Amino acid sequence: MSDYDYDLFVIGAGSGGVRASRVAAAHGAKVAVAEEHRVGGTCVIRGCVPKKMLYYGSHFAEDLEDAANYGWTIEGRSFDWVKLRDHVLADVDRLNGLYTKTLENHGVERILERATITGPHGVRLASGREVTARYILIAVGSWPAMPVVPGIEHCVTSNEMFHLDAVPQRLAVIGGGYIAMEFAGIFNALGSDVTLLNRSETLLRGYDRSIVDRLTQISMARGLNIKLNAPFTKVEKAEDGSFLVHCGKGAPVAADVVLVATGRAPKTAGLGLENAGIVPGKGGAVPVDAHGQTSCESIYAVGDVTDRVQLTPVAIREGQAFADTVFGNKPTIVDYDAIPSAVFSHPPLASVGLSEGEARNLYGKVRVYSSDFRPMKNTFAERAERGLYKMVVDDATDKVLGLHLIGPEAPEVLQAAAIAVKAGLTKADFDATVALHPSMAEELVLLK
Repeated sequence: MSDYDYDLFVIGAGSGGVRASRVAAAHGAKVAVAEEHRVGGTCVIRGCVPKKMLYYGSHFAEDLEDAANYGWTIEGRSFDWVKLRDHVLADVDRLNGLYTKTLENHGVERILERATITGPHGVRLASGREVTARYILIAVGSWPAMPVVPGIEHCVTSNEMFHLDAVPQRLAVIGGGYIAMEFAGIFNALGSDVTLLNRSETLLRGYDRSIVDRLTQISMARGLNIKLNAPFTKVEKAEDGSFLVHCGKGAPVAADVVLVATGRAPKTAGLGLENAGIVPGKGGAVPVDAHGQTSCESIYAVGDVTDRVQLTPVAIREGQAFADTVFGNKPTIVDYDAIPSAVFSHPPLASVGLSEGEARNLYGKVRVYSSDFRPMKNTFAERAERGLYKMVVDDATDKVLGLHLIGPEAPEVLQAAAIAVKAGLTKADFDATVALHPSMAEELVLLK
């Protein structure tokens, strides 16, 4: 290894890159990581963590309204977007510091510059410095994908939503994935007039249709305007500084902010993959094998840049597996089966395993159990919103193939239940478990 400047050079200090760096260093490797933005990556700096804080903040709108029926009188209540925004950004600063400290404590050299690949073992920094490494790990993540339409320069992405000067009076959200649904719900709760425009008739592709349909109904009842089969064609800027969003054949939608949330793409443009003989896959993704190794044996990749599963915990596991395999003499392969996920919509939904449609395609005969209930939390609320828990079971073996929930705290309920699905437990195992009463989670062992 002394033939190189480093044993490992990591490009990108997000969740996967940081985990790989510190674990490789703990195994005794000399490690450097280059980051052109801030340490922490998408999740910490401009993704799930600050968005969850906005989500919590937006929920006070309904909690304060419900408080009256629980006996609380709150006079003179008001909302200060700037205070919430600045608190969120301050927490991002705190987390950036913690991630930086983690690298320092493990002896990982941080290089706050853009890095590009010059060959199988070579990296060039933005300053012009060139270094070598026995192994290179690509962990640059993904970036918002912007469609090529007239007026796209007037639009913002999820990156900019954390820095708005004010809550927009009118917000147009382009897209139907989890980013679009989450921001639409947050700003609808904060008082924006939100219109969500999706090019197809399917929202939250990949999630169980029953759960998505329930979310759609509740969202519309809360005042969210959803337009389906509305392909995004252009944005026009009006004389007063507002915008007209053209989608499909309907009338244009007036908006003060236009958020484009049509997906994310691996951030490989200009990375120099060709210098190592690596041919990008669909959308610029870095193709890798089960161990994260690319077609160049000295270069690996983890996280969103591989476009396998774009979830932070997956990137972390991939980073850990890479470091253990290459530097820890512990060959490890990440298991992508039964990965739980959540959408922090209003209300949130959570899912693990196969949807009903997927299960029928793979197993043929399945049984479906469900509970359609009004959460106790909503009993004193003015909203007649109902939760829905759904279980998909293999008819031949009684094995639980999937769990799908929508309702208050659904992600918190699902995490423990996901262990049961991952372990291959049966419907009978759920039935044999005594309910924890009164709770929403007890519905999981009472499904009919």
